[in-house]
Amino acid sequence: MAEVKASLIYGVIAAFLSSAALAFVEDLDDTFKDTRVNDIWLVDFYAPWCGYCKKLEPVWHDVGVELKSSGSPVRVGKMDATAYSGMASEFGVRGYPTIKLLKGDLAYNYKGPRTKDDIVEFANRVAGPAVRSLPSKQMFEHMMKRHDVLFVYVGGESPLKEKYNDVASELIVYTYFFSAPEEVFPESVTLPELPAVVVFKDGAYFTYDGEYCVTLSSSTVILGQFCSISHEKADFQFGHMDGNDYINSLIMGEVTVPSVIILNTSNEQYFLPSEPIETMEQLVQFINGVLNGSAQANGGDGYIQRIKRVAFDARSTIMSVFRSSPLLACFLFGLPLGVISLMCYGICTADSDDGSDDIDALKREGLTDEEEEEEEEEEEERQRATELEGPEDGENEEDDVGEKDPEEKKTD
Repeated sequence: MAEVKASLIYGVIAAFLSSAALAFVEDLDDTFKDTRVNDIWLVDFYAPWCGYCKKLEPVWHDVGVELKSSGSPVRVGKMDATAYSGMASEFGVRGYPTIKLLKGDLAYNYKGPRTKDDIVEFANRVAGPAVRSLPSKQMFEHMMKRHDVLFVYVGGESPLKEKYNDVASELIVYTYFFSAPEEVFPESVTLPELPAVVVFKDGAYFTYDGEYCVTLSSSTVILGQFCSISHEKADFQFGHMDGNDYINSLIMGEVTVPSVIILNTSNEQYFLPSEPIETMEQLVQFINGVLNGSAQANGGDGYIQRIKRVAFDARSTIMSVFRSSPLLACFLFGLPLGVISLMCYGICTADSDDGSDDIDALKREGLTDEEEEEEEEEEEERQRATELEGPEDGENEEDDVGEKDPEEKKTD
C-alpha cells in the first residue's frame, strides 16, 4: 500500500512539473492577433509533421523556462501553422519551423542556431531598447570585452541620432547599439566634433563624420572611406567579403587577399585592377576605367564560360575532398574507375579471345582455311583428270572391238 501511495505521489509531482514546464510555452490560436499587441512575444510557427519542428520542441520548452525564470518580459508561444494557415501567412511564414519575435508592430526573424542560449540571447537583445545606454567607464569596458564590434552614439539630440535610432531598430537582430557620453571612452579616443557615431572593432575605432560610411550586414561590419565615391558613382554598391572562396569560384582562379574586385551581377562579368590599389586615387581611377570601358572585362555568362565554370567547380570539389580525406576520396573515385576499367578491358578483349579459340579448334582438327583451299583445289584437279581420261578409254575399247570382229568372223 505504501508503494502504491509513493508511486501516486511521484506521478502527481511529475505531472505537476510537466504542466509547469508546458505553462512556460503557450499554445496560440487565431485570437493571438488581437491579444499580442501589448506584449512581446517569441513565437515558434511549426508543422506537426515537420521533423525539424519536433527536434526544436524540447529546446523551445527550455527557452520558455529560461526566459520566465530570468524575469524577461518576453512571452514564449507556439502556433500550428497548418491549423492556422491564415495567421501564419499574415506573419510571413514560408517554412517550418519559423521563429519570430513580435514587438509592437515590428516582427523580427530569427535565423541563428537553434540552441537555447542563442535563442534566449536573441530574445533579450531584441526585446530591449534598440539603443542601450553606457553611463560609466566600467560598463563600457565590460561591453568591449563581450562584443567584437561596438556601435556607440555620442552627443545630444540631432538628425544623426534619429538616423542612428532608425538603423538600430532595423538591425538590432544582428548586433547591439549603444549611446554614451564622451567621458566613458579611453583617453586614446579623440572625437573631432559632436555628435558622432563611433565604431570599435579589432582594437581600433572609426568615426562617422561624413567621410566614412558604416554599413551593416548579417555577418560583417563594413567600414570604408567610400562616401564621396558612392555619392558620385550611384551605380556602384560597396561591400566587404570575408575570405576569397566565392570570388575564386567566380573567376576560376586565385585572388590575393586583400584585393578589390568589381562584379557586374547582371552578366557575371568581373574587373580586376592591373595593380594593387593602395590609395583613393587608384580606386577612383579603377572605377572610372570600368565606367568608360577602358578596363578589361572578364568572365560572363556565355555557354563556354558556363562549361568552364562547371568544370572548375567539379575539379575544386574533387580537390577539396582529396585534401580533407584522401582515403575516402581514393575509395569514392577509385572504385568506380576500377570497375569501368575492368568492363572496358573485358569488352575489348572478348572478340580476340573468341577468334583465337576458333583457330585453336581448327588446328586441333588439322583443318585450317589454307589447307581446306588446297584440298579443294586438289579435288578439282582430280575431277578434271578423271574427265579427261574417261573418253580416251572409251575409244580404245571401241577400237579393240572393231579389230576383233574380223578374226571372230574368220573363226566363224
